[in-house]
Amino acid sequence: MIEKLQQLRDRIDKLDDELLKLVNQRAALAQQIGHLKEDGVMLRPEREAQVLLRLQKQNSGPLSNAAVVRLFTEVMSQCRALEAPLKVAYLGPEGTFSEAAMRKRFGQAADGMPCDTFDEIFRAVESGSANYGVVPVENSNEGMIGHNLDLLLQTEKARICGEVMLPVHQCLISQCSDMNAIRTVFSHPQSFGQCQNWLNANLPKAMRNPVSSNAEAVRLAAEHPHDSAAIAGRNAAELYDVTVLAENIEDDPRNTTRFLVIGNQDVAPSGRDKTSLVMSTANRPGAVHDLLVPLAKHGVSLTKLESRPARSGLWEYVFYMDIEGHQADIKVAAALAELKQVAAFVKVLGSYPVAV
Repeated sequence: MIEKLQQLRDRIDKLDDELLKLVNQRAALAQQIGHLKEDGVMLRPEREAQVLLRLQKQNSGPLSNAAVVRLFTEVMSQCRALEAPLKVAYLGPEGTFSEAAMRKRFGQAADGMPCDTFDEIFRAVESGSANYGVVPVENSNEGMIGHNLDLLLQTEKARICGEVMLPVHQCLISQCSDMNAIRTVFSHPQSFGQCQNWLNANLPKAMRNPVSSNAEAVRLAAEHPHDSAAIAGRNAAELYDVTVLAENIEDDPRNTTRFLVIGNQDVAPSGRDKTSLVMSTANRPGAVHDLLVPLAKHGVSLTKLESRPARSGLWEYVFYMDIEGHQADIKVAAALAELKQVAAFVKVLGSYPVAV
């Protein structure tokens, strides 16, 4: 048995040596491509999406497709960093789900830029102080995050360059070992909404104190160790060295938050894309129906339709829409051209690869 074990370890060592050579060869090729680029754009979202999808199709296991995506996302992250690390803005401080989404998309080599507000993220991208920004736009349980929809409408330069789907698993985090002694729970309002039933059943008398981020909630809980707790992810607990009392306390185990990647570039078609747009129409019977007719006529699938109050007047609304396909696709381009004729206002927020 010991001899067999050593043989297997020797084979692993040889494979590791070969993997190291191959990864460095890949990095050298990536450097050559970086030198050949004339536009200075370090990231091609459509190319990375194509790489990850191809590898998933080639994957024969035993690694899962999710593991393959994580592995090669990190390889690409380290290769990009040889040219220059990407600076990516997210809602801070460190330890938030926004940071986790940023790392999932850009890897550990990205230079994270924590921001205090979503407005600050948009300003950082528009000014060029950050290459990209990552902002949450909707949760599977709590719905759309209206303020970020408004910012997408108001921004002059930033466009949507990608999306990230992040499974969100909430934890009760506290230095107080006796759950019955907890009198205050800190968390972001969205997280309170995702854990309502659990809180009602387990901490019905505890005051719920909303704060700007889950990481900030853990910091506050650490400052009040005898009678307070926080709802946040495990990363925040590890960052502030606070104990996890209960895991997976979200009411829906499928709880997922969709994040958007914003940047100052247009993304070419990847072959599996989504286009987001916002529009308004006259306040008349059948007006919303008229917005949908061009999509049906050209066979373009609508995946999301959301209304938001417009700032132009009382009881006036704008409509946010996600459709399948890239704005450069023939069917999508034809539908958008007709849509612009029937809508009072249309703004394409971006075409980008569907989350891998």
